[in-house]
Amino acid sequence: MTNVKIDRRRFGALAAAAALSPALSTWARAAAHSETITIGWVGPRSGPLGIFGEADAWLTEALKANFANGLTIGDKTYGIEVVLVDTQSDPVRASQETRDLINGQNPDIIIASSTPETTNPVADACEAAGVPSITSIAPWEAFFFGRGGKPGEKSFKWTYHFSFGAGDFAPLYADGWSKIETNRKVGMLVPNDADGNAIRAGLFPALEAQGFEIFDAGPYENMSSDFSNQINYFKQNGVDIINAFPFPPDFPVFWRQAAQLGLAQQVKIMQMAKAGLFAAEMEGLGTLGYGLCTGAFWHRDFPTSSPATGLTSLELAQGFEANVGKQWSQQAGAQAAVLDVALAALSASGNPKDKAAVAAALDTLVVDTAVGTIDFANGPMPGIATSPLVNCQWVKADEGPYQFELKVTANALAPSVPIAADLMPYKIGG
Repeated sequence: MTNVKIDRRRFGALAAAAALSPALSTWARAAAHSETITIGWVGPRSGPLGIFGEADAWLTEALKANFANGLTIGDKTYGIEVVLVDTQSDPVRASQETRDLINGQNPDIIIASSTPETTNPVADACEAAGVPSITSIAPWEAFFFGRGGKPGEKSFKWTYHFSFGAGDFAPLYADGWSKIETNRKVGMLVPNDADGNAIRAGLFPALEAQGFEIFDAGPYENMSSDFSNQINYFKQNGVDIINAFPFPPDFPVFWRQAAQLGLAQQVKIMQMAKAGLFAAEMEGLGTLGYGLCTGAFWHRDFPTSSPATGLTSLELAQGFEANVGKQWSQQAGAQAAVLDVALAALSASGNPKDKAAVAAALDTLVVDTAVGTIDFANGPMPGIATSPLVNCQWVKADEGPYQFELKVTANALAPSVPIAADLMPYKIGG
């Protein structure tokens, strides 16, 4: 296997907090070199998933600063260029933009992340074109099986993915939910999409095996405006726990209706995934947001660092706030990790301009990243590696400029991350 640790010039978060250049889709090479590595970065930077892309421009600048003198691989030093492409949260556009990027820029590698609506069409376009790609932040089952992968065989030659899995939610939730007494009745709010299919297939039976009783409100279409049927179903069955996997814009609609119809007053745990990841979402809910639970694929308390940016997890959080002007986001570390894996693969290839060599390096790549060690040599499927999750609760901030604070409450899948607070039963107003 290939274990890569990239030599890098470290710098502090505030040093990385230099003012961003005017809005550009591309930043030029940092120094004059005979050859330049081109990384295509496809992601949602506008539309309903746009919040997932808020860190990308700043992380690009941090990478640029960290490798201002280029990236040395073998006896060559390469300039690095990153091309940012916006999917506008549209899977069809994600596919087309990826094809246009490949045809127009000939990138050496493409990275993408944040929900199967992004990762899967990008990966399919890369697979068809013979361009190595690295994707993340979507349950690996939704990526692998959603694209027709077959267990035990190398189903894809060019496309690689690392993320948590749908199977990780059951032990994460069983650990987290055990912190308070409930009737173990779980109302599931799961959409009709790739995430939803993976959750139904993997999470439902796994939670039942943990002793929870599942009440599935049935598949619904994303961007729905009326959840009264699902709410009444949960009320009638007396659920103490709700587990939801909605598009970010859908959750406030559901939860405000749940408060109006009395469901929010009934439940003890409101657990979210996909939605509820970001402070801005909680601020939009006001006091209804205090006490909501969410899994975290990265947290500022992770005891990790990002080789691509040269920043610790705490510095990534601080840098995000200083540059983006918002409270730190899980995307700061999660997106940095995608860059970490990309640079490690390019370095391990021995020749970053040889696409086949880059893909071959990923087959056995093991690299330390902002989200922890990513190990493609021992993943659940060929071309797949896993990353950890912790469970958290949004609480009222005790101090500082922000209204909410995200506290780690359960760490069964990532014991090196410290628990910061006990889980508290949900109560409107905190």
